[in-house]
Amino acid sequence: MAANRISARIGGITESATLAVDTRAKALKAAGRPVIGFGAGEPDFPTPEHIVQAAVEACGQPRYHRYTPAAGLPELRAAVAAKTLRDSGYAVQSSQVLVTNGGKQAVYEAFATLLDPGDEVLLPSPYWTTYPEAIALAGGVPVVVPTDEAGGYLATVDQLEAARTARTKVLLFCSPSNPTGAVYPPEQVAAIGRWAVDRGVWVVTDEIYEHLVYGVARAVSMPVAVPELAGTCVVLNGVAKTYAMTGWRVGWLIGPADVVTAATNLQSHATSNVANVSQVAALAAVSGELTAVARMRIAFDRRRQTIVRMLNEIPGLACPEPQGAFYVYPSVRQLLGRSLRGRTPQTSAELAELVLEEAEVAVVPGEAFGTAGYFRLSYALSDEDLVKGITRLGDLLSEAR
Repeated sequence: MAANRISARIGGITESATLAVDTRAKALKAAGRPVIGFGAGEPDFPTPEHIVQAAVEACGQPRYHRYTPAAGLPELRAAVAAKTLRDSGYAVQSSQVLVTNGGKQAVYEAFATLLDPGDEVLLPSPYWTTYPEAIALAGGVPVVVPTDEAGGYLATVDQLEAARTARTKVLLFCSPSNPTGAVYPPEQVAAIGRWAVDRGVWVVTDEIYEHLVYGVARAVSMPVAVPELAGTCVVLNGVAKTYAMTGWRVGWLIGPADVVTAATNLQSHATSNVANVSQVAALAAVSGELTAVARMRIAFDRRRQTIVRMLNEIPGLACPEPQGAFYVYPSVRQLLGRSLRGRTPQTSAELAELVLEEAEVAVVPGEAFGTAGYFRLSYALSDEDLVKGITRLGDLLSEAR
């Protein structure tokens, strides 16, 4: 019998649903259809000019034409440590920083470094699509901890404790959250951190949206809220969302020295150093002022309020107001099983397909995030397209009978 052409390990990985939706939307637009995409979590702003200029200058410097340390340019590692102290109050050494090829590599390397086959990871849902794939690829077992809009999409200590077993090694924590935009209150962050310390559970905390919070919400870093967690905590972050640098591919992992050393060894064989020009751009980003970030946040906040209001005016939709990131996560469960344009979608995936075909609006169905019956929409697009897209969506869904 012939061996399988693709390994079971890699064959079991599913395509990123958010990127798949974005790719299809762009393909339809290229074919002449006026599709408005709410799929990808990508700021519509250009990368700030001073960052771009730093990259341009780096291109002309021969030192950046060569290999550099696998863990990252020393000056960037130091700048990330300084930025972390400035922005979250978490004091770390530059030796605790590993610069990665975007946040996704940081996620993968964190789990690859921490997990042995069969180790369990508590994964609150809705979750970002990459988390369970990275866990499984490392041999771990995702243990989903469901949350919903009634609880603000926030996992409680009681829920985490109920899901914990003798095989539990890690909790994945993300606040502000993708896909819901939920932000954990400081006291809940501290309570979860204390629980993790008491139970001997590692925490991998994704802080990629730390600067994108609105109103009275505050993003609190768990090892700052619970300092005794630092020895069993890995912090993930990057420049993509804060500085409109999704295409530059620079993220980082911060953790205890032994974890960072092991992850660096992995990266030295997987990719070596991150592209030097991108690292120099990231250095300019994290070392600079946050003026451009503040301007983007104002725009996101305006769009957040607009999209929530418009979605809640659509019969059958229920959209909680997110406090962070740039996503909304409305429930569409009341629309399932109802007739719409001669079809009767039974799942949010089927409804999302219908919306793309009939309204030319691209959204990501909740199945991609572990919770069927929802849509994720990114409001990181222009005000004009946002209003036009939600108007189209409302016109279509109001026909449901």
